[in-house]
Amino acid sequence: MKYAERMKRLGTETAFEVLVRARQLEAQGREVVHLEIGEPDFDTPKNICDAATKAINGGYTHYNPSAGYPEIRKIISDEINKTRGLKTTPEQVVITPGGKPVMFFTIFALVDKGDEVIYPNPGFPIYESLINFVGAKAVPIPLREENDFRMDVKELAKLVTPKTKLMIINSPQNPTGGVLTHDDLKEIARIAVENDIWILSDEIYSRIIYEAKFESVTQFPGIPERTIILDGMSKTYAMTGWRLGYGVMDEKMAAHVSRLQTNSNSCVSAFSQIALGEAITGPQDESNKMVAEFKKRRDVIVDGLNAIDGIDCRKPLGAFYVFPNTKQLGKTSKQLEEYFLENYGVAGLAGTSFGAHGEGYLRFSYANSIENIKKALSWIEKGVADLNK
Repeated sequence: MKYAERMKRLGTETAFEVLVRARQLEAQGREVVHLEIGEPDFDTPKNICDAATKAINGGYTHYNPSAGYPEIRKIISDEINKTRGLKTTPEQVVITPGGKPVMFFTIFALVDKGDEVIYPNPGFPIYESLINFVGAKAVPIPLREENDFRMDVKELAKLVTPKTKLMIINSPQNPTGGVLTHDDLKEIARIAVENDIWILSDEIYSRIIYEAKFESVTQFPGIPERTIILDGMSKTYAMTGWRLGYGVMDEKMAAHVSRLQTNSNSCVSAFSQIALGEAITGPQDESNKMVAEFKKRRDVIVDGLNAIDGIDCRKPLGAFYVFPNTKQLGKTSKQLEEYFLENYGVAGLAGTSFGAHGEGYLRFSYANSIENIKKALSWIEKGVADLNK
């Protein structure tokens, strides 16, 4: 049987592959500490679950508009206006089953074969995968440790060509936890306006931020109308399994994205949208507690990794990942990923899972208990010691 040629260009998300292998080891009786998957280890707050249950019992079990219920889109629009200082309307919002469809629909709606898309590397692997899938040219902007894993805006400007159609930015960032500064965003905005480039601003970790202050590129003139904001419920409200995301964009672009949704998954489940509305408008206590706990865990894992000879780890300002430098250990990132999992029961990801510029690094998620993080640190330390024997 023959398959479409484009399928050869479609990548994957390695975290799920490592998770499968980790589960296999657990089935054999091995103990594994899971630091590979980007998922909060907290339960969805009860008020959100209760809202969904009430919605199901109340008849929210049918088709709804492809872009989502107008009243829920208004809740999102109001929230974006409050947190980003914009003046959006509900017609600019499309609710999607998770954040990835916003990436998918944006690239499908904007990017033609032969266009160029600039994206962060190391970065969320689906960016590069989808750029390649549509036959465009994926142009990486390296995120370097010496620049706190932020984009070098001078380097970014040099990557722009007449074929550049879209830039993707992500702050706070996966996998590094880096956060773009006000000046970074201002320069990115200038480059976009002067070169007539769209921006996909992945802001899924906007509420999971520590010493830094979250800022959106949309604060600058000429940017809101050329930017698609990506956000959602998965990270902030521990709702990964609910598959709830949204995009906020120019009204014409929203119509295109809505039509793509009509052609793919029709609409987002009705009752889950009611839960989305409750998440945004209801009590924020549980979400705030979760972020505070992530900050404690971050400090534990950063200090623990830096205490191990041969590993250097910068303190991330957002998200819930660390991206330690392992170059002194003398093995590739993929070799270390396999080494720590197979021999010591620590599941992490090779930096190259996030692009070629991730070589020499590992990504560990600290969405796990402090007890388990300390256990993983002790096993990593033993593994490093054994490497040096």
